[in-house]
Amino acid sequence: MKLFKCQACQQSVYFENRVCTACGHTLGYLPLPGEMMALQPRDGHFTAITPKKTAYRFCENITPDACNWLIPLESQEKFCLACRHNRTIPDLAMGENLERWRKMEVAKHRLFYTLIALRLPLPNLADDSEHGLAFDFLADNPSGGPKILTGHDDGLITINLIEADDAEREKLRTAMGEPYRTLLGHFRHEVGHFFWDVLVRDAGKLEACREVFGDDRADYGEALKQHYANGAPADWQKSFISAYATAHPWEDFAETFAHYLHIIDTLETASTFGLRIHPATKNRALHADIDFDPHNATSANVLLDSWLPLTFAVNSLNRSMGLGDLYPFIVSPPVVQKLEFIHGIIHAGSVKKPKSKKPGLFGRIMKAAPEQPPAPPPSQPVPVPPPQTPPEDPVPVELPPDHPGEFPPPPPNQPPEPLRV
Repeated sequence: MKLFKCQACQQSVYFENRVCTACGHTLGYLPLPGEMMALQPRDGHFTAITPKKTAYRFCENITPDACNWLIPLESQEKFCLACRHNRTIPDLAMGENLERWRKMEVAKHRLFYTLIALRLPLPNLADDSEHGLAFDFLADNPSGGPKILTGHDDGLITINLIEADDAEREKLRTAMGEPYRTLLGHFRHEVGHFFWDVLVRDAGKLEACREVFGDDRADYGEALKQHYANGAPADWQKSFISAYATAHPWEDFAETFAHYLHIIDTLETASTFGLRIHPATKNRALHADIDFDPHNATSANVLLDSWLPLTFAVNSLNRSMGLGDLYPFIVSPPVVQKLEFIHGIIHAGSVKKPKSKKPGLFGRIMKAAPEQPPAPPPSQPVPVPPPQTPPEDPVPVELPPDHPGEFPPPPPNQPPEPLRV
């Protein structure tokens, strides 16, 4: 992710910031063209400091303090490019649902930052009612019943809210023997399944994919059963990016897709900060000048030429602090081949820029969406709150990057019900 600045005073700000702490301007993220806008309230909406007189309003999910993305004032949409993919959110008045959902949205918005930057097609349920990309954020029923399983089903990604509890997620990571488990990692993995449908199955690339990842026609349920019973092969690191990738070709693809997004986003951050890796060694493989836009890289090998020196350096820094490795994975030659395949289908499937500005910029990304997400299935979650107009002068809200769930409450005129302690 690139480094953002307040347009009014040039103070560096985080992607999640709602206000500039230096000059006090309200901040909002405009996904197209990917800029953090400094704003001034005017007549019930906001105008940008630059370009002057450009008018915006916030996504409706600013009300529960779960989104800082902007929508052009003239748009009929009520939710931003990321939030209009929400099908179901939890009951925000119950327990810790509000805090956990906010953490989920932080990760989901970072996911969409990268997907939009890669110009990947992002149909929602208005574009494709059966296969559009949608999210259900669900919580286990405290009274019992079946557990909510995080997963993907034909465009619908279900995320269990318990993953937003750091202690519970660490328990799961340890129990499953995983070196890495994060909310952002979950989103990147599950969206990998969606893009297997879009960029492989629907793009006529099944045979090419099978040559690299194996035959996806193998029984998926049986493969998972065998994986959980027997674990990964002893030599799995020779051909796979993770132990879970060995379970089935679909999981191998999704895991590799997630790592491709890890690499892209982290390299962009390194490039933005002007990182250069030049250790005191003659081994040129450990040297890198990270000074390029990874979204436009010509091959996965170009990315890895910088990725391997960067992760070696940062892993070494982490160890100096007594921490685990930032990137505890081995990128073997077969994994490089898989990353190269992912790179190729992403760039082949990217939505091209139109020659002239028209409504519907980026094609499918900007197709019309419903005024609000479709009604959820009859269960414990509730639909996204009804549209409400953001206040003219919202209370400044600063999103701490290290504690994304610890927000001040929403404006007092539009609060969700208090959380139960």
